[in-house]
Amino acid sequence: MKKLVVKDLHASVGNSSILNGINLELKPGEIHVLMGQNGSGKSTLANVLMGSPKYRVNQGSIMLDGRDITNAPVDERARLGLFLSFQYPSEVSGVTLSSFLRTAYNSVNKKKLDVMQFHALLAKKMQELHINPELGRRYLNEGFSGGEKKRSEILQMAVLQPKYCILDEIDSGLDVTAIKAIGEGIKNMQSKARAILIITHYCRILHHLAPDKVSIMHAGRIVRTGSSKLAFEIEKHGFTEVLKHAN
Repeated sequence: MKKLVVKDLHASVGNSSILNGINLELKPGEIHVLMGQNGSGKSTLANVLMGSPKYRVNQGSIMLDGRDITNAPVDERARLGLFLSFQYPSEVSGVTLSSFLRTAYNSVNKKKLDVMQFHALLAKKMQELHINPELGRRYLNEGFSGGEKKRSEILQMAVLQPKYCILDEIDSGLDVTAIKAIGEGIKNMQSKARAILIITHYCRILHHLAPDKVSIMHAGRIVRTGSSKLAFEIEKHGFTEVLKHAN
């Protein structure tokens, strides 16, 4: 069966153990929300799934559609359909968003697009996501507002069409209008062939989405999983109270 399976995953950075036995399944067609307090290991999990060399996997496995990618390089994971939206995307002076996206597209697809073909694709995706075409002509994330950076990440997802999308704090630092726009962009990407993992502290974006599952992460482990009601328990009572009922 097509799915991303994380089994008993332990990972560390330097001498610090951060992930302490993560078990997680992402199935195509699902939106799974992962919540937790600062320092719970959410962003570390995202980076380990994508293969960041900063972290060391000490135990466990990551299987993508039946293939073991625990030790696979980042580019291989991307070609297999894994995508990570960064919490703090880097600024790259001298490289336009359009040029970056075309390079990324051609690196993960067998069918390459020339400049004109890619610009037609990009224009279509920008129109669908209500993104100003001027954004594509600007240097990657340079001078972008918080909302523009997040829209850029959603645009990358729309262009690359990955099978497994990990969105790390996609709603952080955004106002109400921007959160609504990002929520609509994610809904636009929903598909029976695509799994989306949203990592967040808050419930704000969930007012614009209908997740299939919500999990809580604490001390490097997933300690509780439930329906979207779980997220609103956190919104009402806070993490401390909800964690009292965790495994």
